[in-house]
Amino acid sequence: MSDLHQFNSLNINLLQEPVLQKVCDLLDQKSDKGWRKLAGVIASDSRFKISSQELHQCSLKVMLSEGSPSRSLLKLMGERGCTTKDLTEFLQSIGQSNAIQLLKPPGIKVIMQPEPMAVLAGQMVKLTCVGSGHPFVNYQWFKMDKEVPQGNSSELVFNPVQVQDAGSYTCRVNNGNSYDFSGWAQLDVRESHLRSHGLPGIPDYRVQICTQPQPQSLMPGERLVLECAAVGKPLPWYQWYRNAVAIKDGTKKQYTVSSVSAEHQGLYYCQVTNGNESELSREVEVVVLGTKKLWTNTAVECTEEELKVLTISETGNEDLFAVDKVALLIGNMSYKHHPQLKAPMVDVYELTNLLRQLDFKVVSLLDLTELEMKSAVNEFLLLLDKGVYGLLYYAGHGYENYGNSFMVPIDAPKPYRHTNCLCVQKILKLMQEKETGLNVFLLDMCRKRNQYDDTILILESLKVTANIVFGYATCQGAEAFEIQYPDLANGIFMKFLKKRLLENKKITVLLDQVAEDMGKCQLTKGMQALEIRSSLSEKRALTDPIRQTACSPEGLARNLQWAKAHELPESMAIEFDCGVKMKLGFAAEFSNVMIIYTRITEKPAEIIHCNASITDFPLDLNVDPKETNKGTPEETGSFLVSKELPKYGSYTRLSSLQTLKENLTFTVCLSYMYQGIEETLDENKRVDVGKPLIAKLDIHSGFKRNLSVQTLHSPCHSPELGLGVAEASHVCSSPRYSQPHFNAYHSNARTAVYPGTGPTDIYSGFSPVSNRSRYFPEPIITYNVPEETTDDNNLDFPQ
Repeated sequence: MSDLHQFNSLNINLLQEPVLQKVCDLLDQKSDKGWRKLAGVIASDSRFKISSQELHQCSLKVMLSEGSPSRSLLKLMGERGCTTKDLTEFLQSIGQSNAIQLLKPPGIKVIMQPEPMAVLAGQMVKLTCVGSGHPFVNYQWFKMDKEVPQGNSSELVFNPVQVQDAGSYTCRVNNGNSYDFSGWAQLDVRESHLRSHGLPGIPDYRVQICTQPQPQSLMPGERLVLECAAVGKPLPWYQWYRNAVAIKDGTKKQYTVSSVSAEHQGLYYCQVTNGNESELSREVEVVVLGTKKLWTNTAVECTEEELKVLTISETGNEDLFAVDKVALLIGNMSYKHHPQLKAPMVDVYELTNLLRQLDFKVVSLLDLTELEMKSAVNEFLLLLDKGVYGLLYYAGHGYENYGNSFMVPIDAPKPYRHTNCLCVQKILKLMQEKETGLNVFLLDMCRKRNQYDDTILILESLKVTANIVFGYATCQGAEAFEIQYPDLANGIFMKFLKKRLLENKKITVLLDQVAEDMGKCQLTKGMQALEIRSSLSEKRALTDPIRQTACSPEGLARNLQWAKAHELPESMAIEFDCGVKMKLGFAAEFSNVMIIYTRITEKPAEIIHCNASITDFPLDLNVDPKETNKGTPEETGSFLVSKELPKYGSYTRLSSLQTLKENLTFTVCLSYMYQGIEETLDENKRVDVGKPLIAKLDIHSGFKRNLSVQTLHSPCHSPELGLGVAEASHVCSSPRYSQPHFNAYHSNARTAVYPGTGPTDIYSGFSPVSNRSRYFPEPIITYNVPEETTDDNNLDFPQ
């Protein structure tokens, strides 16, 4: 009997409930193709005797909240032996084609693919393939192009598996009408030298190296063969290393060199991984006889005098200093194809203010595309020089593959791969080329593996220096978290980092204490832990003083460009023909976010009403008119500097200033009404304020300029409406300018600050229960995962 015949002869009461429900939904609708018309056709068929009393009982189902006359009718028909073929014919007679489509046999599709794996001989192994269309589905397994005997079920079982079973397998799924093939699954079987006691069990599929490489001594010109084999699921892949440097073509079980020479000498090992876990082989020595040995892994004998020469005298912490301090802070939140984030805005703002107190030149940027991130990094690198302390902080989506960390731009596609992201290790290499005195990386992002990116990047080896510190907000393979409140959020990492960042301690000691603090957090205990990696051998600290050497042309150019990129537009007064006067002021929230605020300062007595607004911004900024000219800063989305802005007039928040290609121009519109005249009159003034803040660097166009040194800016604003450009430039260029409005914990929340509610309680995300329950809902812990590629992923605000 064919699958189609089986399906047609199936009793309708045995159909899947979702199918029946959809058919009943169509028949319950009021139309000439509904259940009453169907009942009339059935009544004329002598095979199914449905009485008028039974039809009346069906109709009464409409009185129930979830009742369905159609479902009651189909149940009666099924009890009298109605098949899917019978029901299809009845539906065809009343013209219900939509319901007929629902009753057609489902198409075949493989919904569970067999997974490639590597196993030891003697174990019981299963390859599994599941197709849709159950229960009328047939399976046939193939090894290459040959059918597997007895391989006609969804599971292909090897009990026990033998070396000769190794190969590539696929499964064909069919139901008589259609078919589908699974993907190929490679089964590697390694000979086991272990004697089995009892029945062979199913392997646990952990990555385990079963064949270790062996040390070798060869003559020049001989063939080198190193072998490493492992078992695991998914199928493991390999990366060979020579003297701790990845070999570009060493990505197979066997690493071979057809003709060895002195350059092939060294210490070799292999890293084996399957995406979930990895294991390192033992390290073996390869010696090419008759050539000079270029390395040693043994102790060296020396005299006491020679030892004194080799010993580096301990240097006091007071002798350590920075030639300059610069920091690049990037917070990505508004992703185009991935879940949105909240914490980066607050975290970048807070870290900016803290680093400025430590004399750092801070570049703080929100929501950058791939091109903008690369351009910003290039500008940042221009700030670096020999002896400079460089700090890179990133908060947003990210992932880590095989030891390389990747920052995800806001325009990354779904799914994204390494070609769409920025590799942190590549940036580190460029920083090292500047001979920096200290490189600090603080990465507040997820470090899970990206299953859509299987590329193993083979990067050039880094310089052996003692000036690198990595502070990962979470461990490898784990997620990060952020605390959410309405309109405000904090990352767990920044929550604890900000409390210690100003301490005068070696940076690794400081991060160790932050890790201990995070470990006491009950909200994320056992889920997130700070990981620190360091090659620091000196007591370098972020508090080390700046001791500038003789002013080099590069240093002068760097400071000049730095000052230019700080400049806000000059606040200005505007007078209209009707006699109304108003002022424009400007404030910087981030390097690429500026707030324009306005107020009417004077109006003639005969004008009873007037209102000013700004509009017609450059198309590059993509400003939504509905989000401009708000009554409070909070309505624009600005919660961080709102307390320090004047409490009158209107406010407009301009973000993504890095996209501005020309000068910032806009129109000031004045609407006013004279006493005794109901008509509203309008006047317009066109304003050009030049290129504010980050826009001066034109990073939207990529790294194409040939300037000796360029830089960005750190947040600042003109505290008075009447502050001129010269005054604003003076205030913003001072690295120690740290008035309260730069403190992100100042009481500038979007809601009123009540007595007893301290600034830290509002912004920290860990306010006491009494305050939190009174003014805010309970905090929400959200997961930070590396990549969301399915529509059913409903995690909020992941990083």
